[in-house]
Amino acid sequence: MLKIQNTLTRKKEEFKPIKNKAVSFYQCGPTVYWLQHLGNMRAMVLADLIWRSLEYLGYKVKFVRNYTDVGHLTSNEDSGQDKMEMTAKKEKLMPEQIAAKYIKIFEADVKDLNCQEPKYKPRATAYIKPMAKMAQMLLDKGYTYATDLAIYFDISKAKDYTRLSGQDLSKNISQAGQGEVSDGGKKNPADFAIWFFKAGIHQNALQTWAMKFKLPTGEIIKKAGFPGWHLECSAMNKVLLGETVDLHMGGIEHVPVHHTNEIAQSEAANGVKFVNYWLHNEHLTIDGAKMSKTGGTAYSLADLKAKGYEPLALRYFFLQAHYRSQQNFTWEALESSKIALNNLREKIFHWEEFKESKLEKKDRKEAREEYLGKFKKAIEDDFNIPLALGIMWDLISDYRIRNKDAKEMVFEFNKVFGLNLKNIKKEIIPSEIKILAKKRQEYRINKNWKEADFIRREIENNGYIINDGLGDAYDIWKKY
Repeated sequence: MLKIQNTLTRKKEEFKPIKNKAVSFYQCGPTVYWLQHLGNMRAMVLADLIWRSLEYLGYKVKFVRNYTDVGHLTSNEDSGQDKMEMTAKKEKLMPEQIAAKYIKIFEADVKDLNCQEPKYKPRATAYIKPMAKMAQMLLDKGYTYATDLAIYFDISKAKDYTRLSGQDLSKNISQAGQGEVSDGGKKNPADFAIWFFKAGIHQNALQTWAMKFKLPTGEIIKKAGFPGWHLECSAMNKVLLGETVDLHMGGIEHVPVHHTNEIAQSEAANGVKFVNYWLHNEHLTIDGAKMSKTGGTAYSLADLKAKGYEPLALRYFFLQAHYRSQQNFTWEALESSKIALNNLREKIFHWEEFKESKLEKKDRKEAREEYLGKFKKAIEDDFNIPLALGIMWDLISDYRIRNKDAKEMVFEFNKVFGLNLKNIKKEIIPSEIKILAKKRQEYRINKNWKEADFIRREIENNGYIINDGLGDAYDIWKKY
């Protein structure tokens, strides 16, 4: 029985999908105005682990992860500049060029991390028509009002507006709201924009969309503008997954504003419950502190690769903390993850070199069923991946299970872990790579780190990874 910690109810609940063994699953994807840092990558891997876990448990998953390429302001609320517009001006490109550039980098990163490819990857700008229709619907139903600056959702008309966050708006206006009552002509501090009347770099594109899709006339397109960030996810959810969704996932920072506003506008427009189970992943810290661009700690996957780490070492690192727990990144922790992953590969690689165990078939069967049961139980307990990982290592060290059985079970568990373990095979390391590795080792012994790093990068550019062990020991692996 799968149980999920539901942010909405603050309880661990038995999972009951809308349709038997079919799951609709939406994850708030990136705003594609910049490189995605490791915290963003952790969120993508965690959603992938949950997706894989659901499939392991026999569910058919319809997974949607969006791209925000318009409407996300720098404050995450109703103030500041559009993030896409900001980068477009900085790089002297059009917003659609910025989106294409950073989507390409993002998709390469998630592929390197072995995340499964979503069937649906909607870009907000491709869903302007349903966004405008939902905005007009809310206006017609009396949930919104127009000012000179925007169309705002009146939260006083929403049913239990703060039930997801549990906030007391009278005491916490600065977090749940978007400024003073007078800002933009708002009636309430926490009223949020569903459509902005702001001229800018998006103006011509949005006017073109309005004509192309023959959008409804009225307040929505009276002036140049663009949809609010919150409205985008509501509209894309409705089009691709329906009015009620099984699972909706995002970062913990989305609870007080973005997801709270999604619920309010979706349920007002559609008249039904928006999401049955809300999942929120916690933050990734760097050396115990918040990631910072100015402090140089907002690392990207490219930064790790430049230091010689393969992306799957980072994925292994992410396996070690529950999605609802904060995780602290350090280079030492990443190094430990790299070593653990390569130890796992080496065990799998060498298992076939030993003779099969002579234990009775019955004993082996009981041991297999024991570990398969433990693994499934861990996954069913709110996707407890760290516990499942520990169960795999217990299996590996269990004297009752050897070789073929162990290998098959590790491959079975890897359906959830996604570590590409089946690609491990005997490889003949080319002599030129061995020569380079030997030369690099000489530089390391002489503490010529600059030249040693240069050769390491050369080895990696040729498709191999060199792993340093204790003392002068090292191994060479083909990239997987």
